[in-house]
Amino acid sequence: MENPFINNNRSQVSLNQFFARIYGIVGIGVAVSALTSFLTINIFWDAAQNLVNRAGFAMLIIWFLPLILIFPMQNAAMKNKPTALPMFIGFSVLMGFMMSFTIAAYTASDVTLAFVSTAGMFFGLSVYGRTTKRDLSGMGRAMMGMLIGLIIAGVINIFLRSPMVVFVSSIISVLVFSGLIAWDNQKIEHVYRQNNGNVSNGWAISMALSLYLDFINLFLSLLRIFGFMGNSRD
Repeated sequence: MENPFINNNRSQVSLNQFFARIYGIVGIGVAVSALTSFLTINIFWDAAQNLVNRAGFAMLIIWFLPLILIFPMQNAAMKNKPTALPMFIGFSVLMGFMMSFTIAAYTASDVTLAFVSTAGMFFGLSVYGRTTKRDLSGMGRAMMGMLIGLIIAGVINIFLRSPMVVFVSSIISVLVFSGLIAWDNQKIEHVYRQNNGNVSNGWAISMALSLYLDFINLFLSLLRIFGFMGNSRD
């Protein structure tokens, strides 16, 4: 008869390895997006601006393309298709290109501060989500509801173009995506344990996509806040 302590220890090691795999995929996605943004801003900026100017209405479709691509990506991941990871990498490239137009409007110090803050918050919230005894599912559902409201407000503000709406929405977004990071981490652990570790690599990619989006949106929200505060001091 095996020692229960040894079994529990093996289970925890396997869980940690599974989380490491997910965080590794998230890290790859963030690195690809960061590199794409850097290259777009510093090398291909003129070409990128020409593309935006010439695309016209088609560019509006491109802006919403990431939202559209999430669904086939999640479908491929949940079915454990070999295309899931390449789709995630391609999605990260597209997100990096889209983000470059936002990042270019801010100083290097604001971008650095936002990224470091995001990385620190992501680490702390991930630890909290994995260690807390509190059930975060109710909070997670509330955050998803608030996220829908933020998307609607963002669409409306395309026409209003109010800096204050952007600032307030960014503050709320920080709260929303902070909550989602903790909830997603807790959800990963719960699903892993419920299935006794029998989870597919595709499911790991699916959860990595969720955490990647949490990270990117938290970063962009903090960047807007730091940029707004910097402009207020000037």
